[in-house]
This record gives sequence, structure tokens and C-alpha cells, in this order.
Amino acid sequence: MSVRESLPMGDESFTEIFSRALRGFPCNVIGLGSGPAELPVHTWRKDADAADHALLAFCHGRTLDIGCGPGRLTAALAALGHEALGIDVVHEAVGQTRERGASALCADVFDQLPGEGGWETALLADGNVGIGGDPEALLARARELLDLGGRVVVEIEAPGVPSSTEWAVLECDDALSRPFLWSTVGADDIRAVAFNAGFARVGVHQVGERWCAVLRP
Repeated sequence: MSVRESLPMGDESFTEIFSRALRGFPCNVIGLGSGPAELPVHTWRKDADAADHALLAFCHGRTLDIGCGPGRLTAALAALGHEALGIDVVHEAVGQTRERGASALCADVFDQLPGEGGWETALLADGNVGIGGDPEALLARARELLDLGGRVVVEIEAPGVPSSTEWAVLECDDALSRPFLWSTVGADDIRAVAFNAGFARVGVHQVGERWCAVLRP
């Protein structure tokens, strides 16, 4: 039996289940790690805190927040004076971001996006380097969105945490999503992943208890 076949099988989409989580229903992710883990949506729905602002200090200029969720970082960037746009595939996330007064668009990062080739920063926070289960492809796409002096700011796992790509499902309000691929990238591996995605310079930084990398073409 494959790992995917061993997961509980739902028939709803990721976006449907994540929308419920954003509306306040408790949500677990199954398949990443040894057992079900709470999805920290309650944290993402709060305003940006000091640790978030320390991460956002690496963002320069016009910033695209990829996988913006309910928009705490997009709104914080706008409050700091950045021209910021959040994108997310979940309509509920985009709506909540706009309710904060920030700009957001319902779109996939691999769609044609506004300002292609002109963003000064692309932000991948809150584990969003895992989107699609192919970090090299995701980072290569983010590179395409940047201007010549641009950067990707990507939150990563701490040193010693192995990178992985796993099948997972979301469980929320007695409903299950269909399986989807998700990746994690650790600090020990981000340079190789970034170089394969076309970046020439990689800086790894500890931000409080969090870690991030700043990637430049």
C-alpha cells in the first residue's frame, strides 16, 4: 500500500476544507509527521506580531505575498509602506485579506499574475515553500516574477530538520480533503534547492525561533 493509499480519503477539495478552517473550525493536517497536527489557522488570523515583523524586515519594495491566507502579512506589509499584493487559491482567504484593507487576488502562483517580472520581493512564509510539493519548481516560478534586483524571502525549517515531500489531507468539521502533495525545506538543504531553481546567492537567517532564507538571482 502506498503512503497516499494509507491516508484517510476525503472527497472535498483542499480549498473547501481550508475555507472552513479560515471561518474558525478546528482543522488538522494528516500525513505530515507522525500523526495529525493542528493547522495553526488561529495564528494566521491574528495581526502580525514581532516575529512576523522581523521576517518582513527582509522584504524590500513591491512585495507579492504568495499563499497569503487570511492576510496578516500582506496587511502588515502595506502598513509598513510597501506596495503589497496577496495571492491565494482560496476565495475565503482573499476575502479575509481584503477585509483587513489589503490588496489580494484569487490566483495560483503559476497563473499569469499582475506585475510579472517587476516584483522586488516574493514572500513565501508560513511553510508556503511547500505549495505544490515541488520547491524547485515553485522557487523557479517565484524567480520569474522578480525584477532584476529582486529577492525571494522564504521561511524554512531549522537546521537539522530534514526536507521532505509527503501526501497529506486536511480534516475539518468532520470532513476530509482529497490528498495533496506538500513539501518542507530545511536550512541544511535550501541552498541546493535554490541553486537548482536558478538563484545565485542564498543567505540563511535565524529570526527569533524561526528561520528564513533570502534568495537572489
